[in-house]
Amino acid sequence: MEKEEGFSRTGRPFVKYVSQNILGTIGVSAYILADTFFISQSEGADGITALNLVLPVYSLIFAIGSMIGVGSATRFALGRARGDEKADCYFSNAVFWAILLGICFMIPGMGMPDKVLSLLGGDARIVEVGTEYTRIFLFYSPFFMLNYIFNAFVRNDGDPSLAMAATMSSSLFNIVMDYVLIFPCGLGMSGAALATGLSPVVGMTICGLHFFSKKNTVTFRWKRPTVSYLVKSCQLGVAAFMGEMSSGVTTMVFNLLILGIAGNTGIAAYGVVANIAIVGTAIFNGISQGTQPLFSDTFGRGEKKSVNRLLQLAVVTAFASAIILLLVLNLFAEPIVQVFNQQGDTQLTAYAIEGVRLYFIGFLCSGFNIVGTGYLSAPEKAAWAFAASILRGFVAITLCALLLSHLFGMAGVWLAFPVSELLTAIVIGIAIVQSRKA
Repeated sequence: MEKEEGFSRTGRPFVKYVSQNILGTIGVSAYILADTFFISQSEGADGITALNLVLPVYSLIFAIGSMIGVGSATRFALGRARGDEKADCYFSNAVFWAILLGICFMIPGMGMPDKVLSLLGGDARIVEVGTEYTRIFLFYSPFFMLNYIFNAFVRNDGDPSLAMAATMSSSLFNIVMDYVLIFPCGLGMSGAALATGLSPVVGMTICGLHFFSKKNTVTFRWKRPTVSYLVKSCQLGVAAFMGEMSSGVTTMVFNLLILGIAGNTGIAAYGVVANIAIVGTAIFNGISQGTQPLFSDTFGRGEKKSVNRLLQLAVVTAFASAIILLLVLNLFAEPIVQVFNQQGDTQLTAYAIEGVRLYFIGFLCSGFNIVGTGYLSAPEKAAWAFAASILRGFVAITLCALLLSHLFGMAGVWLAFPVSELLTAIVIGIAIVQSRKA
């Protein structure tokens, strides 16, 4: 009876929130894969290389939007659970800072996209191919951030179904418009960027329906924007930030190392690996984001047993997902790679297959790391979450990549990810044990 009641309180909400969030995050990754596929058809390896070089900027924009959105929505949920009348202020504050920070990306994107791409490692040919793509997608930076905020508040306000529908709809829109703008309209890379830029507008529009529904408890209570509210939000959004940013940092570090080892062909191969990795990471982020409002709610009510059950469910789900992904990727590595290699470049194929089989070993730990960092953020163990996030997103991956690439070349680059994830998992495991004792 107790077990049945425990499942009713934790298992059912977990299944509902996590399944819908996984579908939503996979939807986001699907349009990135679609971008890569259609661009590979239109521009070949040069297009994939250009896209992969700007992925770190994508990741930074998404990471900031996710940090503000998830952190503010978590503060809102905690405040509401405790009866805090000022909880609504986090919504208007998040909207203001998202617009302001988005404009900071928009300006250099509009004024000097070629220099941005060159700074990221593009040679003359890659800059020529990717300049307009960079210009267009950076123009829509505020909308990417606002979409994250709208989605996070709708999800935390008890409507994960609508949040998922918004994400899936925007992704479907992106995929369809990718094809239409790239091929029938003949816009190439510019068409791909325009489809990507307009997709968050679709998501925001659908999420906006929640704020006019009877379910809505979020009030746009205007208050002069403050840095203190932003900082409080970012403290709880650091896990979401690093969940998005770690892939961007990894991409940038790997791009610079691979350029020196294997040139543009190596970058194109890594572009294939990185885009496949986005799908796996999306699943783990979906598990983390799905449990985050449940963590916040149960912690806010002081239900420690429910928090522990949720953590166990999330970790088991992440590990099981990792096993399935590893099996699929190892069994079908070559056909998956060939989908993005329509020119039949044998060297690209060789690099990418090796990457798929070595890089994704890290998934055995990365799911636990993403879920664990989310857990540490939700109960306001911000110091532990920040330390673990910095280790995972910056320190471990950079040091491992530099050392192992020097020792083993391309194989070392691929192995840097699983080694760094293992080191991070040890630290996060210790942090979780310590936080539960406190």
